[in-house]
Amino acid sequence: MPTVTVADVLRLSVPDRIRLAQEIWDSVVEVPEAVELTREQSEEIDRRLAAYEKNPEQGSPWPEVKKRILSSL
Repeated sequence: MPTVTVADVLRLSVPDRIRLAQEIWDSVVEVPEAVELTREQSEEIDRRLAAYEKNPEQGSPWPEVKKRILSSL
């Protein structure tokens, strides 16, 4: 596997770096048990989940948000 440096990544266009960051993030969320949360992060997730459960029609589903972001690049 070739070695990629930060300098290599920074030579990419901004849209390509965003896509790369998204691909990296997508690979991380495939193994959520590997991500350790702080107490504050866990509390924030709980707060947001409670807000969603109180008013689920507010906001947008992730696929819609992702589509809007990627279409604006």
